[in-house]
Amino acid sequence: MRKFLIAAAMALSLAASIAPPSFAKDVVDVADLVEKHGSAVVNISTTKLVKRGGGSPEGMPFNMPDDEQMQEFFRRFFPGQGGQNGREAPPMREIPSRGEGSGFIVSADGYILTNAHVVDGAEEVTVKLIDKRKFTAKVIGADARSDVAVLKITATNLPTVKLGDPAKLRVGEAVAAIGSPFGFENSVTAGIVSAKGRSLPQDSYVPFIQTDVPINPGNSGGPLFNMQGEVVGINSQIYSRNGGYQGVSFAIPIDVAMEVVNQLKTGGKISRGWLGVVIQEVTADLAESFGLDRPRGALISQVADDGPAEKSGLLASDVILKFDGKLVENSNDLPRMVGMVKPGVRVLLQVWRKGAAKEMNVVLGELPTDPRLAGSKGEKAYNRGGVVLAELSADQRRELKLEHGLLVEETTGDAARAGIRTGDIILAVNNAEMRNVEAFRKAIAAVPVGKSAAILVRRGKESMYIPLKISGE
Repeated sequence: MRKFLIAAAMALSLAASIAPPSFAKDVVDVADLVEKHGSAVVNISTTKLVKRGGGSPEGMPFNMPDDEQMQEFFRRFFPGQGGQNGREAPPMREIPSRGEGSGFIVSADGYILTNAHVVDGAEEVTVKLIDKRKFTAKVIGADARSDVAVLKITATNLPTVKLGDPAKLRVGEAVAAIGSPFGFENSVTAGIVSAKGRSLPQDSYVPFIQTDVPINPGNSGGPLFNMQGEVVGINSQIYSRNGGYQGVSFAIPIDVAMEVVNQLKTGGKISRGWLGVVIQEVTADLAESFGLDRPRGALISQVADDGPAEKSGLLASDVILKFDGKLVENSNDLPRMVGMVKPGVRVLLQVWRKGAAKEMNVVLGELPTDPRLAGSKGEKAYNRGGVVLAELSADQRRELKLEHGLLVEETTGDAARAGIRTGDIILAVNNAEMRNVEAFRKAIAAVPVGKSAAILVRRGKESMYIPLKISGE
């Protein structure tokens, strides 16, 4: 027995000597990182006026708390609307609503980066440093499409972060976040890079870094560090079924953010290239029908009238295989590539047309600010009624346990007024199942102006009918 114990001890000692660095080493690295760079991370609090009244959650008082996170709690757990015990709801009124987020200092003279959604609509923005100093910040500019905002405070000799290169990140590499989840300032969490170049339904212009770093409300806008102490991303959002962290977080690559920042600082306006096409994914069946060797590229389903694509001779049914020398493996790749190029630049495309590759030149236009002219994120279009829709993938249908449905990516006009939300799944229109976007277009086209269609929507775990009145806008 003693010999066995000695042998086991020797084996453990040998294993320890040849094993790769343990997580304990990463913990030390994170501690060093926080010690050196944590002072450049800031807490951001905002105040904005919102309209309240006209009803309250069933069983709850009309005077809802001003704290935005507490309001979200009541909305989540007390979803019923209306006055209590038949009382008449008070009139709408504007009350201050408070929010919190994170940010980080990128220049010693007071420029700070955060998410656009953190400061959206804010009447007042306050920045708090780790040394307890507080400053009223000015919003220099914000870009909703990339979710990046630039703030400025009046101060000098501030601590700053060092920017890294997201292209050098490896899947599985350790990363750490510093922020203010739920208002707990300068909280540190760590994890690994889960994937790179992720495309999300509502963010076609950002190749997100996916991590398993615990991120919660209040972390938005904070930095994502590599283990060299360099900022490689801005923590932006999570994927969750319950509103809290569930192991999937997304960060905006810092190089993408800085391109936006430079434009915001110099002109306050973001100019993106625009091709003027509606695109869709090339499935295995479509690839076979078009004579492609495998599913790849971006299939043009519609060309905007008098847009850059039409002027260059691009046609519906063309499949874009390369853009400016870069391979377009998935349809989601194309909007990012187009958006990164300045308007007016001539770009070489390789397209697949009638069973053969063809090279074409196109001069990009400028992405219109009106999404109905631009298409969703510049490459998708609003349908009649004011919705941008995407067909659910096989994986999404399996995960949601649905046989069919269309994902609502954006809303405007009629749909927004009706209460249809981004993230809803449209299951049926007037009791006709929706299995593809074309079915939706045909169903809505049959609805006269001034009349309503019954839209069956899946929201979370619940299904509901929403009347969509077509105004003819």
